[in-house]
Amino acid sequence: MNVTPETLVQLTRLVVWGALPLGLLLGALAQATRYCVRGGIADWVTFQGPSRLFAWLISVAVGALALQAMIAGGMFDATRTLAWNERLFWFSSLAGGFLFGIGMMIAPGCPQRCLVKAGSGDLTALVTLLVIAVTAAMTLRGVLAVPRTSLFDAWAVSLGKPQDLGTLAGGALGVSAAAMRAVIAVALAVVIGVPAWRLRARLERGTWIAGIGVGLLLAAAFWLTGHVGFVAEHPETLDAAWLGTQGKRPEGLSFVSPLANTLDLLTLWTDKNTVATFGVMLSLGIVIGSHLASRVRGEFRVESFRTQRELVVGLAGGALMGFGGVTALGCSVGNGVTGAALLSTGSLLAVAGMVSGTVLVLKWQGRRDEQVRAATAPV
Repeated sequence: MNVTPETLVQLTRLVVWGALPLGLLLGALAQATRYCVRGGIADWVTFQGPSRLFAWLISVAVGALALQAMIAGGMFDATRTLAWNERLFWFSSLAGGFLFGIGMMIAPGCPQRCLVKAGSGDLTALVTLLVIAVTAAMTLRGVLAVPRTSLFDAWAVSLGKPQDLGTLAGGALGVSAAAMRAVIAVALAVVIGVPAWRLRARLERGTWIAGIGVGLLLAAAFWLTGHVGFVAEHPETLDAAWLGTQGKRPEGLSFVSPLANTLDLLTLWTDKNTVATFGVMLSLGIVIGSHLASRVRGEFRVESFRTQRELVVGLAGGALMGFGGVTALGCSVGNGVTGAALLSTGSLLAVAGMVSGTVLVLKWQGRRDEQVRAATAPV
């Protein structure tokens, strides 16, 4: 196929601007249903609330089934995604995920939730997003890139093949990777779907809407970036190209690096090499979508930090998420939904680290609250 420069421009615009409606839908959906990976973990650990936890898990199951079907059908090349990198940064995933988990618990929320809350009028979330963006940029290519590459990424392992569970398990068992991925995806859907159905009386209607909706939006993101924007032979480089994405590869839902790219765009607006990408427009769409949803639902409220301590803790949480998210190659959604649905080993390690950090903070907060109650209880 002969691809003209005009076609390249059109496809790039289609990918970039196509991210905006996806973000609008995701922002409105998350605002209306309170979809949040952090909230799901916190609800379950604190009072065994299953709704937001299963919204997250259902989105992973739906995403896994949809993505594996797309991969099997040749809709996009998953081997070129970051989640299937042949180099497994296992320590970066675990440690980065752990730091990210701590950060998202002491901050107003994870990047995805902060985008939603910022659109709903929460200024604390807006400040947190700014700190995440600055720290992520410093970790990608600034002063914090030095400890990231020398202390964390140095522990990587070269696998010589994609790091998805289907490839690794299939190779060990002598089964084709495609067949193994299908089995794992179906098993994952059953493991999540059966208890979700049994607990359906305790689950809110929004749980199913959010879970299925986010899973389908993830599939739409990969269809847009991995299929619509794919050019088998770029006329300038003669190599395969994925147009409109920051990493020049198929991209799903992830928000730490896109926040850094948004900061680049805003501060280097006149630089012709700095342009809006899929992730930037997706993030913008979430803010607009959540804003519109909060207005329609009468839930728009301007809020700010109430105490100096809240400000300091929020800033620290944003910094931990910016560094941890880049180090772990994804945020709570980038690893916890996109990477998990792709059955990425690195993403699952990052999720393990993230959950560990989250639970650690929740346990510490619980003990602190008990001590406060005991100290203030009447004698």
